[in-house]
Amino acid sequence: MPSGHFWFCLKHHAVEPDGGCAPADRLGPYPTQDEAEHAMERVKERNEAWDNDPDWKDLPPYLQTPGSGPAE
Repeated sequence: MPSGHFWFCLKHHAVEPDGGCAPADRLGPYPTQDEAEHAMERVKERNEAWDNDPDWKDLPPYLQTPGSGPAE
């Protein structure tokens, strides 16, 4: 397997080596091609964790209930 950096292209939904699409269109760098291939799974896992984090306040203050976020 080649060494170097690997990127996941959001435009083409494919793994690319250094010098692929523009940085705004890709995720990475990843140390291996396998890690880059699973980039979107990792994004999904992190988004779910963030969405379900009880300490994250994403509602305006007037909609928050007491005790629904971190102590201030």
